[in-house]
Amino acid sequence: METASFPYKIHQCSKCPGDTAYYCESCPCDLCPQCKENHVKDLKTIDHDVVSQHNKINYIPTQEVCVRHPSHVYTKYYEPCQVLACNNCQTHRKYKKIDVQTAYKTKRQQHRGTIHTIRSEALFYRPVLLPGIKTDFKTCRTEFSRFQSEMLTKAQTLKNFINFVTYDLLHNVFCDFDFKHRCLKQTIEMGRHIVSLQEYELRYVQPEFTFSALQFLSFTKTALPQIHITLHTSQLSMTESFNKEDVMESLSAIQITERGNRRVGNQCLLKLTSGAEFHQSLTLTDVDHCYHISCVTSDRVWVSDGNNLILTDTTGVPLEPQPVKDLCSDDIFTGNGLHTVNSENELIYINRNYDINKLSMDMKTTTTFIERTDSTWVPLCVYWSPSSGDLLVMMLRRLPWGCKVTRYNQSGQLAQTIQHDNTELGLYRVPHHITENNNGDVVVSDFEFGAVVVTERGGRHRFSYTGPPSGPVLLPCGICTDALSHILVCDGTTKTVQMLDKDGQFLSHLLSEPQEMGPPWSLSYDVNTHRLWVGSWWDKKVCVYRYITRQDALTDQHSSP
Repeated sequence: METASFPYKIHQCSKCPGDTAYYCESCPCDLCPQCKENHVKDLKTIDHDVVSQHNKINYIPTQEVCVRHPSHVYTKYYEPCQVLACNNCQTHRKYKKIDVQTAYKTKRQQHRGTIHTIRSEALFYRPVLLPGIKTDFKTCRTEFSRFQSEMLTKAQTLKNFINFVTYDLLHNVFCDFDFKHRCLKQTIEMGRHIVSLQEYELRYVQPEFTFSALQFLSFTKTALPQIHITLHTSQLSMTESFNKEDVMESLSAIQITERGNRRVGNQCLLKLTSGAEFHQSLTLTDVDHCYHISCVTSDRVWVSDGNNLILTDTTGVPLEPQPVKDLCSDDIFTGNGLHTVNSENELIYINRNYDINKLSMDMKTTTTFIERTDSTWVPLCVYWSPSSGDLLVMMLRRLPWGCKVTRYNQSGQLAQTIQHDNTELGLYRVPHHITENNNGDVVVSDFEFGAVVVTERGGRHRFSYTGPPSGPVLLPCGICTDALSHILVCDGTTKTVQMLDKDGQFLSHLLSEPQEMGPPWSLSYDVNTHRLWVGSWWDKKVCVYRYITRQDALTDQHSSP
């Protein structure tokens, strides 16, 4: 009897001979477990959507046995109480229910960002964090033993102080006090005083008693001073050898400093590539220029041309028809950084009334974050800092002319003002864009001053960059900083993007008249994918470049079997 044969196909990884277990919907390609791990950690593909093969074919296991009815499986999910149920479960029938497969897909979509962060960031940082954790684990027992010894010594000293005071009170203070006898004696004396006073009153008011005024005054002068009340009080105090300062010193001598969450420096994780690598470009439809851009996610960005502000994806088509209709459009603001995005992906922008508004992520609610209260000052540009959580606002005053940086906290309260240098002269003339570096420096591109002006977190002027050595006059416009604390600035003179270190030293021309677009004017750095978004002045193009990658040692470690 012949055995029937059925053809079947085993999916193979698109990058190696291994068996596939995952699928990248962005590429698309099949991936084995090891290639999947490298795929989600590579900055080229860090934002790709990688799913398991089960998700690709919409296979969701449903044969989970109900713990209340073992002969049935879970088929329903009650949303309000977040409970799985089978067809025989009656407890939650009054609540809204959905099928298990729909609930699974919804939950996975809700936690997509968390899953992505774990895959691409947390697991990647693990090899860097683990050595430090292991070292601390070895040394913490020794450190805590020393603290324990000191604490025991201080505790014994404090106990001796308390015992000494207790003994001193019982044997040197309270030993001479006979409270019962003193109280009884004082009661008797008070009774006698009251009787004497009653006698005075009787002599003074009885009409049948003949007593001249002179005799009465003479009597009170000689007899009344003898009547007095003595209050017996005792003051208890600590001896000089034991006082409050001794106790405070004993209790506060040992201090344990809170270190906070363990972090890894970007210098240990990232490095510069040999040059900027073109990643992708998009041509916009509803703006005439790309004067300013604010990156939201790896595939969404806000772009403005001085009159219009749109949210677009990588196709260049606006996602919403005119979500912002009140953008400030005065001539002096053309080309300025009129908007920014906060950690909640909410848009913050300057409106035509010079208020600073906040647009919710769903673009349905607009609120006034900072209302203009001083008619002499108007906001020029804004930047929300992911490192400090503050909003930096560049302000302008026309008469007399002046500019200043104002810092607002997350509640919209004014926290700082930066206006003058170390000699009390004005730092700024006509600034266009503002940003903040990882070290807290406030970085401003001043177009008329022809410089990138940098002040430290406290407001002290650090330096002003006016261009590379022996180079032409700098005309700075768009500006940003990256994860390695570099300062990137668009130069209108050379039509380049220049890279400086955090101390203002010129490093390189990151982009020199790029072929993919016109002269670069605006910049935005994506802190999640470490990509640079560059907007063109006149050809409606936004291009994305990569110039930062992960350290070879970490990449090799993940690539090894």
